[in-house]
Amino acid sequence: MTSRIPRDSRLRLVRPRPLAAAPRAVNQRRSRRPAPRPPEGTPAPAELARMARSGLAGAARVARWADAALGPGRAGATADGKATLSASTAERAAAELGLTAAEVRADWDTARLAGLIEVHGDSARPGWRLRAWDRDDSAVLRGWVALFDAWSLACPEPAEHEAAAVAEVVSAMPQVLSFLQLSAGPVPVEQLLDLLQQRVTELRTARCEVPYDPQLQPAGPPAPGAAEPAEPAEADDAPLAPLLDWALGALASVGALTYGDGQATLTPLGSWAVWVKLEQICVAAQSPAGNIEQAAEDMLRGCAQLRPNAARAEYRAWLAARPVGSAVTELLAAARGEDALLRGLAFEALRVVGAPAEPDVRAVLDEPALRPYALLWLAEHDGVDPEDAHEVLTREEATWLWVDTAAAVADHGEAPMLVRHLEAAVQPTVPALLDEVRAVGHPRTVQVLVALAAAHPDPALAKAVRRAAFQVHTGGS
Repeated sequence: MTSRIPRDSRLRLVRPRPLAAAPRAVNQRRSRRPAPRPPEGTPAPAELARMARSGLAGAARVARWADAALGPGRAGATADGKATLSASTAERAAAELGLTAAEVRADWDTARLAGLIEVHGDSARPGWRLRAWDRDDSAVLRGWVALFDAWSLACPEPAEHEAAAVAEVVSAMPQVLSFLQLSAGPVPVEQLLDLLQQRVTELRTARCEVPYDPQLQPAGPPAPGAAEPAEPAEADDAPLAPLLDWALGALASVGALTYGDGQATLTPLGSWAVWVKLEQICVAAQSPAGNIEQAAEDMLRGCAQLRPNAARAEYRAWLAARPVGSAVTELLAAARGEDALLRGLAFEALRVVGAPAEPDVRAVLDEPALRPYALLWLAEHDGVDPEDAHEVLTREEATWLWVDTAAAVADHGEAPMLVRHLEAAVQPTVPALLDEVRAVGHPRTVQVLVALAAAHPDPALAKAVRRAAFQVHTGGS
């Protein structure tokens, strides 16, 4: 057989030292798609960043105050560690910054959504974007886009409406924003309401929600004891106008549009952000993968054979086509499945999501199957170098992750890749690795060891691995 250059596998999640180099020559030979140009009249990136800094000035100010006042070793943000400002802390910040407590709370929430500040327990630490705020325009724009993606969290949703109706409006708003972007000017709210109603109807039709129709009911009186047929639902039983008003108000609060006098207009920042997301969707739709219409699990399977940069482009397009909250939920559901490869790819997609995914990722730390992945994600999100992130794992967690990653290699990779995967283990020797693998209790341990024994060229080592697999299978020591 001819030798091959080792591929930079997406199956390896505990990043090994010897195989860190990717085949850069192959990537460099590929022709790159020219960078798309934004619509005429779009401000330059430096001007967009200036607008974002201006809009987020209050949030950055509160974030810097929290960095100085609430960091490790100082008084906590809350007494109960729930990551919300206590009344005393809000009053203290208001007094020191010359603001009202309500203004401090609003800026605090904005700073968290934009990734300017991160709360861990009862302490606050600056996000990496705050450190680069004055010198890195791209960091500023990514922070503003994170806030834009989380617009539905910026303002409380109307309490009198059902959660299902709110979710429908959130799911339909990308189409409304796309229409605003294509219109390139003020659009009457009545026109937006008509578009929203059409999109919500499409969503309900896709779920096969058939409205009540008296003509489809059986003739004759109801049987004794049967319930009376429900009254036909009126179209105005759940009016969308108040929810559209809430959505436009929330988008205006994050600086994506202006809203008043019966019309809405995208700001330059909002128009640019919508264009970026539309461009991501178009690129994915034209790509060989084209996974934007797929569910998370199918999308991840479609990305499994892509190189890292191409996979990240698919993730960005898939995320741009759906609300960030439901996208994160769907990715974590895929990560809980039996396929270890999808588990790793789901967390790669969550890295593209960034700050809005942090609460959901932190919430899965108690799930053994997801904990190592979540710990690595959080470490990298906190600014730890990806090459050093594995140091946050305990020996047992690192071993569990090694087995899980090996299962992905065994299911989807080539035999030499499984042999090379030995180099990613934290144990210094194979006997030590086998001892700890037997003890870690991963459900795929036997299959991984059998596959490794079949793939390894050293007969003595392969025999030891087979013996370990048999011991795990029979429950021996």
